[in-house]
Amino acid sequence: MKKRIISAALALVLIIGACFSVSAAEAQSPLKFDENGEFKIMHLCDCQDGYPADTRMLKFIDSSIKTYQPDIVVLGGDNVVADHDYKEAGIAELVKIFVDNKTYFTLVFGNHDHQQGYTDDEQLAMYQKYGGEYCLAYDAVPELTGTATHALPVLGSKSGKTEFMLYMFDSNQYVSVNDFEDEYDCVHEDQIEWYKNTSKAVEAQEGKKIPALAFQHIVVGEVYDALFFESAVDLGVLTPKFNGKIYSFLPKTDNFTGFLFEFPCPGYYNHGQFDAMVERGDVLGIFSGHDHINTYETELDGIKIINTGGSTFNSYGNDMTRGVRMITVKENDTWNFESEMVSISGYALENEDFANDAGIVAFGAVLSEAFGELLLALGKFSGIFAGILGFVM
Repeated sequence: MKKRIISAALALVLIIGACFSVSAAEAQSPLKFDENGEFKIMHLCDCQDGYPADTRMLKFIDSSIKTYQPDIVVLGGDNVVADHDYKEAGIAELVKIFVDNKTYFTLVFGNHDHQQGYTDDEQLAMYQKYGGEYCLAYDAVPELTGTATHALPVLGSKSGKTEFMLYMFDSNQYVSVNDFEDEYDCVHEDQIEWYKNTSKAVEAQEGKKIPALAFQHIVVGEVYDALFFESAVDLGVLTPKFNGKIYSFLPKTDNFTGFLFEFPCPGYYNHGQFDAMVERGDVLGIFSGHDHINTYETELDGIKIINTGGSTFNSYGNDMTRGVRMITVKENDTWNFESEMVSISGYALENEDFANDAGIVAFGAVLSEAFGELLLALGKFSGIFAGILGFVM
């Protein structure tokens, strides 16, 4: 009985919180489609550096913001991993780029952000402190699992009404399995209920279903259904296992674009986030980071599942995948969006001043881009064998 009372109380909090946050967020939202009817998002994942951060990454972020002029930057998790004594300085260093460029930003936390002795709540306060008016991240319902799960409405250029939604989810950190804390976590049930309540409240407020994009650090488990064939044969590490299924090690190359250099790493458990979004029918795409050298775009059940490569020079990565993702939504077609991964090598070839300033050699950048194109071509060719293997297995 006590558990039922607690669950009912939490459900009431979620419903009230969703309704309140929707109306309050719309009243205060600085985000809107521009005079050209566009809204641009820069997805910046896995900066994952200490303090001071690698100057190449900092210069790339600053230069790309000046070039693309996003309406908002979304930090995709594992944002700053500086040691405890330098953690706040590292956050201030990164945030200064957004403030100096007068660019709004928000964030989700990753599995490494908490490992330097600060809670995510304490870090959120630091981002808000140094970001000031440009930091739009907040904790919508403090009772929810994790920190800074929140929603941001994008208003029409003239209507002033919500025409698009951005949902930020804390995919949390690690979960104990068989008494070991060695598996990735995911978005929890209470966060999913918050999303459903918020989505319904927005629809009720605007009198129509409002399209949206979702951002989180750790990818949803359904990515395997989109990218890989199921396998009847267990080949150990060559056949990844998620959601009670075994998958072949060769991907469905005809069902994604971009690079897939490592097996995706979703959470160990699946609490039904993707199914809830399919049911609601408003989320067009789910964007993740976490897997630094993956830049794929795939689709399942009408929802695009997209991974953005890491921008870090401190942790693992390569110049074919290292960069930022630019996302564009048009006001006259809000049920579609455009997405492009901008690699640091490709950007350097088009921005000579940045390349010189960051010390990026043109020949190396050309080589990186050419090798990347070759790998993409070979990947498409290997799809023939993947299809045969998928049919056989």
